[in-house]
Amino acid sequence: MTEQHSLDKVRLDKWLWAARFFKTRPLATEAVTGGKVYVNGARAKPGRPVSIGDEVVIRRGPYLFDVLVRGIASRRGPAPLASQLYEETAESRENRARLATQLQEQQALRTEQHGRPHKRDRRMMIRFLRRRR
Repeated sequence: MTEQHSLDKVRLDKWLWAARFFKTRPLATEAVTGGKVYVNGARAKPGRPVSIGDEVVIRRGPYLFDVLVRGIASRRGPAPLASQLYEETAESRENRARLATQLQEQQALRTEQHGRPHKRDRRMMIRFLRRRR
């Protein structure tokens, strides 16, 4: 088997790790087995070969990445080279940006919590609970 032939396809979990979607290969494997990754519209297994032109959909937290495979790598490299392994669709980028702004707005609407109660607050709570008995 030649080196060129071996780089035509690579395992899905290995490609996800090399493209820097996951920090470690076991995390990539866990995501694939957990149903968070689809290849060409079908749920995939970690050992499924990925080739150039495949469509990969990845769910990471609340975000959904829809990417086209543009390169194959079996080793993890620097981030600029890893970003050349895939091309994210414009619709996917817009959806992620929209979701990010929604999450930021929701975070702004949450009330602030001031941490644990102080000594005075604790004593007031104890008095209140004793009266209810």
